[in-house]
Amino acid sequence: MDSKVVRLKLLVRHWLMAFIYPRPLLGLWYLPRFFSHWLKYRKTVGAEKIGALDLQPCLGDWSTHTPFDAHYFYQGAWLARRVIATKVAKHVDIGSSVLTISVLSAQVETVFVDYRPLKVALSGLTSMAGNILALPFPDDSIASLSCLHVIEHIGLGRYGDPIDPRGSIKAALELRRIVSRDGNLFLSLPIGRERVCFNAHRVHAPTSVFALFPDMKLIEFSFVDDAGLYHEHQSVEAAIGLEYGCGLFHFQKY
Repeated sequence: MDSKVVRLKLLVRHWLMAFIYPRPLLGLWYLPRFFSHWLKYRKTVGAEKIGALDLQPCLGDWSTHTPFDAHYFYQGAWLARRVIATKVAKHVDIGSSVLTISVLSAQVETVFVDYRPLKVALSGLTSMAGNILALPFPDDSIASLSCLHVIEHIGLGRYGDPIDPRGSIKAALELRRIVSRDGNLFLSLPIGRERVCFNAHRVHAPTSVFALFPDMKLIEFSFVDDAGLYHEHQSVEAAIGLEYGCGLFHFQKY
């Protein structure tokens, strides 16, 4: 393909992304500043020549603080601290954030299982394909298991999985099956007003999560509230009344 055509396609992609990410149409607000900065840069002594086809506008990064997704930021930090504290030789994760797993695998040997296989080569990390409804592990075989922001999606078809109203319940059954006796399960999922937000996820009332894991005891509970604030080592009752928080449950199998 002609290099100019490739550059043109990239240009179109970059401009489209500028108005979609990080929030749709936010870039329109910052577009005048972008052109102002570009013209100023071109007139600055020593500036390189910038062709129009090489423009790549990033329009949503002018902020007073570093933006982040509170659920994913805090759940990764929560998991890493607890897995490392248990001093396990191997940890298994089912479908959590790959960024969290890439860092965790630097501290403990990690097996990552996902419906959509992760194709990477990284020391300390083994990646394998697997279905959370039929995990490739024997009963009572995993001493340290995590599944963060995953089971609420199962059965809604979002990731190519079959439609099933009992998807989250079946996923919880599989997690319970493979955790060993006295083994640890680190789980996160949206908590708040009980509902299905089709086809994004389900939201569970904090207390109803216990019904998914009747053969496990709660070791510790933390949560992220509606404002994105992190509350560590709390009672489950402290999270009642949320609309869309993130519950962080450390269970241990009887």
